[in-house]
Amino acid sequence: MRYQNLFNLNDRVILITGAAGGLGQAMAVGLAEYGAQIALADLRLENTNDILAQIDNLGKKAAAYKVDITDRNNITEMVEKVHKDFGRIDVLINSAGVNNRKRIEDYTEQEWDNIVDINLKGTFLCCQAVGKIMLNQGKGKIINMASVSSTLGHPHHGPYAASKGGVALLTKVMAVEWAKRGINVNAIAPAYVRTSLTADYLSKGDNYKRISDTIPMGRLGEPEDIVGAAVYLASDASNFVTGHLLTVDGGRCAD
Repeated sequence: MRYQNLFNLNDRVILITGAAGGLGQAMAVGLAEYGAQIALADLRLENTNDILAQIDNLGKKAAAYKVDITDRNNITEMVEKVHKDFGRIDVLINSAGVNNRKRIEDYTEQEWDNIVDINLKGTFLCCQAVGKIMLNQGKGKIINMASVSSTLGHPHHGPYAASKGGVALLTKVMAVEWAKRGINVNAIAPAYVRTSLTADYLSKGDNYKRISDTIPMGRLGEPEDIVGAAVYLASDASNFVTGHLLTVDGGRCAD
């Protein structure tokens, strides 16, 4: 029975950015069900109350922290608070992200900056701040949120694809740099998932059918589909896995 506890996250401290909704919310509750303590970080603290209640009902510690992940000082303050409140940070999940679908020629510079600053710069700054704590601990796991758009040329995704492609490669660089210092760095790459980020787009015209037709499994992802990958990458089951882009895409990248 040497392997029965491979996915046990009992009392592991996990910090999740973008935790107030969508993928972040699903992962927060799912990881708590596996025993983790959860630090929720988001700009919208009012949206974390229900998540905190769900985790409390599981008998696990959880707390919420307001943060702007494009602001280095704000991130540093948030990470210091989490570290003080929980005593350590075992896992960081960078789930905060935005998108704005347009033709390349129609994006404004401000729209480009907003998407890249949140998705790529924000991920880097959070990894840097939490990475310093993990380096001092001599142990830690970082899970970044990439996308199938990291590798596929989806139209109307210019800044988003560039930011997620950057996340995928940044993940590999950090994985190599920190491999001998006890930190695993991996990324999850979902296909389209039905969240508040995609709801408006998917409700228009035939967008839902058109996109689901490109996925061999014939459907879009749900936030719950990402939980298993997060549990795996946060747990001891993935101790020899680093620098990996784990696609959770219903076969989209295999087609």
